[in-house]
Amino acid sequence: MTRRRGAGYALGSVGTGGFGTLPGLVLAYYLTDELGVAAGLASVVVTVPKVWDVVVDPFIGARSDRAHARTGTRRPFLLAGALGLPLAFVALFAVPAPLTGPTAAAWVGLAFVLATTAFSLFQVPWIALPAEMAPTYAARTRLVAPRVAVLAVAILVFGAGGPLLRDLAGGGRTGYLVMAVACGTLIGLGLLAAWWDAPRGGGSAPTGRPAPTGRPARRGEALAWGVAALRELPALRALLATFVLQALGIGAMLAGAQYVATYVLGSQGAVTVLFAALVGPAVLVMPLCRRLADRVGKHRAYRAATVLFAVAALAMVPLAWAPGPWVYVPVAVAGVAYAGLQVFPLAMLPDVAAVDARERGTDRAGVVSGVWTAGETAGLALGPTLLLLLLAATGFVSRAGGEVVAQPPSAVAGVALAFSALPAALLLASLVPLWAYRLTRAEVDAVVQPREA
Repeated sequence: MTRRRGAGYALGSVGTGGFGTLPGLVLAYYLTDELGVAAGLASVVVTVPKVWDVVVDPFIGARSDRAHARTGTRRPFLLAGALGLPLAFVALFAVPAPLTGPTAAAWVGLAFVLATTAFSLFQVPWIALPAEMAPTYAARTRLVAPRVAVLAVAILVFGAGGPLLRDLAGGGRTGYLVMAVACGTLIGLGLLAAWWDAPRGGGSAPTGRPAPTGRPARRGEALAWGVAALRELPALRALLATFVLQALGIGAMLAGAQYVATYVLGSQGAVTVLFAALVGPAVLVMPLCRRLADRVGKHRAYRAATVLFAVAALAMVPLAWAPGPWVYVPVAVAGVAYAGLQVFPLAMLPDVAAVDARERGTDRAGVVSGVWTAGETAGLALGPTLLLLLLAATGFVSRAGGEVVAQPPSAVAGVALAFSALPAALLLASLVPLWAYRLTRAEVDAVVQPREA
């Protein structure tokens, strides 16, 4: 693995960070406050594409494994996703003016399915690459850390810049479309950069025996392989359960940021400051995460970051009764922890895949990454679903553009608690499966040491 290849791999985070951030941040608000979609129906729109992901991600992973076994590369999948995602992303925010309510919801739902499918075509094989590009426990942290650093910068740029660009373009549907075109272009460039520098073939998976190269997997078989990987790999089960619970909490917080800005802090533009307060500290402390992992181990560092994020989220609960700029302080503390919540699990996952490949004698990094991506994307999408269901239960009033609607006190309290108490509870719950993760550095490096000549 050359430095250039490592840098190219990291640039993929520009695209994945953009798509992972903007829909989670503004899509629910776009549905309820621009297109006039009721909160309950909006929750269906943001959920259905992720249910589809659960089915299609293991299938893509299995096909990627077979292609890699035949050719030594996963590049065709990366290219398909890099070309398809920007177009589908723009379509997501290009709802024709006559469409509102249920018809607008149908347009967004279809575009979101296409976008998540294209995203999976890139994301699943891309996540599988570290187990093949880096040979040891420490090397994988070195490979993943720059990727997550780029991810943090991308999240900051898209999360703070996307809504700002929307507002500068005049808001409304035109503002969302301008935002989508600009951000979709940047997403595509990031994905293409990662595709260009990905391994081109002629290599082999880090295993004594490659995956079988017979007929391509059917979707049902691929799903069964994903279930089998979960059943056979306790470390994968523990890590995935932890990450999904955390993705639910973070997804709810991100989706709630725009509602907090508009209905609690009283300024739609405050979402940019909220987001910068969350992600800015993450960018600053990201280089320290690798040092912490080297010193105390990824597992212990991950637990510490989880506890810190939960405590910071709990500190924001008074926002429901005493809104004010003080909230930016606990948000910044959560941002420090957010860096670890990204670096450590993504550095631990290739350890799981590499150990499995060597113990089993068959490379199924694509299947493992497919299962992971399904859980990750479902968690990030169901976080906004939890938010929307809470808003529906507390009497939130949707609008089709125009002036901000006065919300009942119950809905305002629901927004504040979805931004604070809900993420805190989910992060604390994630400590249970995280404690069950048992893969140590000694076990990882014991099975990956090269044989003597």
